[in-house]
Amino acid sequence: MGGGSRTAGQLVPSRRRVLVTADEERDALNMPTAPVILSSTPGSFAWGVFHERHPKLIRQVLDALPYGPTERAAVEELLSESTGGVLEPLDKSAHDHQQWSEWGEGLFGRPWGEAPFLWAESYFYRRLLEATGYFRPGTWQGIDPFAPFKNAELAGPAVDAELAALGDLPSLSAEKRADVLLSSALWGNRADLSFQITAAAGDAPPPALIADDSPLLWSTLATASTPRVCVIADNAGRELLPDLVLVDHLLTGGSAAEVVLYVKPSPYYVSDATTADVLATIERLRNGPGREAELTGRRLWRAMNSGTLTVRTHQFFCAPMPFHDMPADLRAELSGATMTIIKGDLNYRRLVGDQLWDATDPFAERAGHFPSPVAALRTLKSDVVVGLDGRVVAGLDATGEPWRTSGKYGLVQAHAQGSATCARRMKRTGAR
Repeated sequence: MGGGSRTAGQLVPSRRRVLVTADEERDALNMPTAPVILSSTPGSFAWGVFHERHPKLIRQVLDALPYGPTERAAVEELLSESTGGVLEPLDKSAHDHQQWSEWGEGLFGRPWGEAPFLWAESYFYRRLLEATGYFRPGTWQGIDPFAPFKNAELAGPAVDAELAALGDLPSLSAEKRADVLLSSALWGNRADLSFQITAAAGDAPPPALIADDSPLLWSTLATASTPRVCVIADNAGRELLPDLVLVDHLLTGGSAAEVVLYVKPSPYYVSDATTADVLATIERLRNGPGREAELTGRRLWRAMNSGTLTVRTHQFFCAPMPFHDMPADLRAELSGATMTIIKGDLNYRRLVGDQLWDATDPFAERAGHFPSPVAALRTLKSDVVVGLDGRVVAGLDATGEPWRTSGKYGLVQAHAQGSATCARRMKRTGAR
């Protein structure tokens, strides 16, 4: 697994140094900046995550597994602290205490709402793992607190329908199949795979696509002699399933000679995918229903055996940092990719920066730091968005709906000059 030999304190520099480096680079390049999102404003989306979503999540976690009094009390204490208290550091006995002390330099002792939303939300999930005993020796060590939700979704009848629908894939043209599978990977459980495959002209469309750079994604892969694709996964369950079907298509259709799938090293953000979730999803495919699902699962299994599909992770994927500040070893791994496909809302926030950018700011400017060409597949579920046409933004604003956070809209955005842009920036600023 990537980064397995690194100690926690070696992962990235301290939070203060990281922010200074980012500011220095922006100044050197005369790049615009924008306010960092906080969760301190009542009624805002970020405030609602801590004061509405997290209390419901805590109840679900405590109902899903028979945690004892110690774990239950610690979880309740976390909820109280994160909604009305101040940020407390991890206990010194935690394996990553030093790393989080560096990341949180200047934040501990302050209200949660004063920390950057991305940082505070990440820290909430790290503290939830601490409260449930995930990392501590004992009964609950290594037990995913979100596993009951993931397992129920993967075993549900909706997945049976999607697996059965895979039988229609061979009847589609290669171009149609590529479009269908990319769309399904984008929407995840917002528009199921069975609809994507069997929909005919005139059927109700999936939620609205407000930016589509998919031609650039496909053309970048088509022009490479031995394309290497990295996929940074998001959620498990019904969202990881179409991701893996897309990976199989990339490998069998010749769009990728090799795929590297990056997942989280530990449970994170309720349903984020880990290696265990990948294996469970492939096993679900192998067991059908449907011959095509079984064959897809078998091909993915063999691809892992042969090394054409590799599953990797890195501690940075659970860090409270934007991708701009990824450590050198992970940057080096990704730099050789023909294209990196980034899935989901959280990864999008980390790619472009969790800030209140103007929605028309060019995607290339916000994502040009990435070490390879990059494509983002994302359903909008937070305030951050860039790269939209001004007329699209005006039309969405005119509806009066919370279009940035409703999950009704999606985008495929791509930037094909990531590696060269990153190299120029690193050289000009002297950044690591």
